[in-house]
Amino acid sequence: MKAIALTQALPLDDPKCFTELELPTPTPGPRDLLVRVRAVALNPIDTKVRKRRAPDATKPAILGWDAAGVVEAVGDGVTRFKAGDEVWYAGDVTRDGCNAQYQSVDERIVAHKPRHLDFPKAASMPLTTITAWEGLFDRMGFNADHPKLNEGKSVLIIGGAGGVGSIAIQLAARVAGLTVVATASRENSAAWCREMGAQHVINHQKPLLAQLKEIGVGEVDGIYNCADVDTYWAGMAEAIRPQGKICAIVDNREPLNLALLKPKCASFHWEFMFARPMYKTADMEEQHRLLTRVAVLMDQGILTTTHRETLGPLTAENLRRAHQRQESGTTIGKMALVVE
Repeated sequence: MKAIALTQALPLDDPKCFTELELPTPTPGPRDLLVRVRAVALNPIDTKVRKRRAPDATKPAILGWDAAGVVEAVGDGVTRFKAGDEVWYAGDVTRDGCNAQYQSVDERIVAHKPRHLDFPKAASMPLTTITAWEGLFDRMGFNADHPKLNEGKSVLIIGGAGGVGSIAIQLAARVAGLTVVATASRENSAAWCREMGAQHVINHQKPLLAQLKEIGVGEVDGIYNCADVDTYWAGMAEAIRPQGKICAIVDNREPLNLALLKPKCASFHWEFMFARPMYKTADMEEQHRLLTRVAVLMDQGILTTTHRETLGPLTAENLRRAHQRQESGTTIGKMALVVE
């Protein structure tokens, strides 16, 4: 099979940063699906893993953790899928990624893709959707099943125009019925946040609580930080309501002063969607269930894809260009590549 891989540690501006290789097609293990990948999408995790992974000359590193494709074959013990099923998934960061024609992936983190979405639009959703869902509902405890239990509650989403922020806004507003305040610093980013369903947009380059008071929201019940924990730590401690919850997805650079949260009995949570597949947790199949539920919500038109652009076929050059775009910090929504 064709795969785009890291074979040596090179800077992103080097045309040989990624290499196109012919590798053996993987054999699905127990509970695995062998998927013929049809489209992949980019996420910040791709660039982070590329920077820190030292390529092994004996085992090229295949990145990519957002895919949609067709089941080619199934391993022993598979019960949910059969050959020919169209699926979407984010995968497992401890296994080879999806930047290849074929990939083996555990069925417990895979779901049937939305019927009305093509492969690039579907591939743009799994990782960010799982991250947003787990952060809002598993970590911060908002209710996804009974929106009335969320009445009067609010959430601030920092970095609303990014991949996770874009779907988190939709889930918070359209599924949970929360009052959603998103942050953006550019007008096109602010417009995108409003299109996703944010009732209010504030500027993350200015003090958060003062702006929240100006729009009549004040302290919020939850804060989902999709951008920068260190920069906004003190501001989040000010803006969170007593007994509120803060969740973040981006690593901190310095130790965090948790004492700032003590007077309000506020709590802090990390969200890392790969934790369940990495550690084979007892509730690993929750990712299958939530992707299945989101597929229905998308087919019903309640949620929409955050796909913004397809950059062409999956080639070494196009993947390098996509990583450059991802690292610019100015992307809105998601980018995808087609696997031929």
